[in-house]
Amino acid sequence: MSETPTAPQADTAGSVPSDVAKPQKILKCRGMRFPLDRNVLPPRIRTLLRNDAYEAKEATAAKKLIKPQDVVMELGAGIGFMSTLVATQTPAKSVHSYEANPQLLPYIAQVHALNNVTNAHVTHAVLGERDGSAPFYIRKNFLASSLDPMEDSEDCTKVDVPTRNVNAVIRDLAPTVLICDIEGAEADLLPKMDLTGLRAVVIETHPQWIGKTGMQNVFRCLDAAGLVFFPRWSHGKVAVFRSDW
Repeated sequence: MSETPTAPQADTAGSVPSDVAKPQKILKCRGMRFPLDRNVLPPRIRTLLRNDAYEAKEATAAKKLIKPQDVVMELGAGIGFMSTLVATQTPAKSVHSYEANPQLLPYIAQVHALNNVTNAHVTHAVLGERDGSAPFYIRKNFLASSLDPMEDSEDCTKVDVPTRNVNAVIRDLAPTVLICDIEGAEADLLPKMDLTGLRAVVIETHPQWIGKTGMQNVFRCLDAAGLVFFPRWSHGKVAVFRSDW
């Protein structure tokens, strides 16, 4: 069983205060620790974490790809899994994550603190063509939330979230590796990005939503930037692109 409780902190007298809440259970995955918050983690995600299977393809590719001094840009921080893995298990200089869902930000902060992450930075924003705001649709399963209202999906809550000019962000950060999982928005966003400074990309594609044309757009814009599909470390919908092979 990969759940362990966190111990309550003792007071100055060495005893545990009677009003301290019960210790929170922790899920362990690939050497990382995640608070067992059922409001954030649905049953399927909890099972994947317990079995070291959550984001397994992306994790394997990132650990092989990332080199010392790489600056990693992550689009779609999720529960903080990939940013924690990059910060603690690769030689990356830093990782900069962008997450649209405001309800995930406190959980990500907990994950980073629990794993003593010091070189990961999270920004609440959607990256696009300009600074401003955009509608975002939060679903009961937080991890299925997206910019797309998806008329055939479950009820969702619409909120406005900040937007940042993606190429201004790229100029500021000068990333060398991109990790992207943005629930289908990749087909619209990647062609607008200046990708020429990247050495590698790990992207979870969503052909079920973006279709053949969307997949073509993703591959074409990456190829135009000198980033060639690398089949050895790709698997299923997770695709790896490199300029250095």
